[in-house]
Amino acid sequence: MKIYTKTGDKGTTSLLGGQRVSKDDLRIESYGTIDELNSHLGMLISLTENEEITDDLLKIQSLLFNIGSYLASEDATHPSLPNLEESLVTDLEIGIDHMEKSLEPMTSFILPGGSLAIAQCHICRTVCRRAERRIIGAELEGEKIELIIKIVNRLSDYLFVLSRFIAADQGVADVPWIPDRS
Repeated sequence: MKIYTKTGDKGTTSLLGGQRVSKDDLRIESYGTIDELNSHLGMLISLTENEEITDDLLKIQSLLFNIGSYLASEDATHPSLPNLEESLVTDLEIGIDHMEKSLEPMTSFILPGGSLAIAQCHICRTVCRRAERRIIGAELEGEKIELIIKIVNRLSDYLFVLSRFIAADQGVADVPWIPDRS
């Protein structure tokens, strides 16, 4: 199979199921942003040496491929789509709670940065938030889309806490936001 098909040369692409849509369709933008997030997570994995973090992020990358397949599908009930369940939201919440147990309470907003891995984690978080906005903006319907929005929302929370967890793991203090600093 060749990587180039030439079918998109006029600005359209196919959804899973064959329907042709414009490449700037919000559905395409939504799963394209999920793909971008996945790539940023790959960079984050390359910047961390913590095996527990790497293992968790690899699972999240697979989850994002599953989410992308739903967003790219005309029929969210198609039997070939991977399984998405409410337990995925719970798993992210458990991960957040686990990391927060070892963190000092936040006393102010924090600035992104401190190390390459921390900064990259914040980039992942902001791309995740954009993906959530794109999914909502695409006005897709269905039970799985509602679940995807919950998963992506919780994932952005997870990534924020992960940025603090990475900072603690690296011995880097949070950088507080000081409102009148300019």
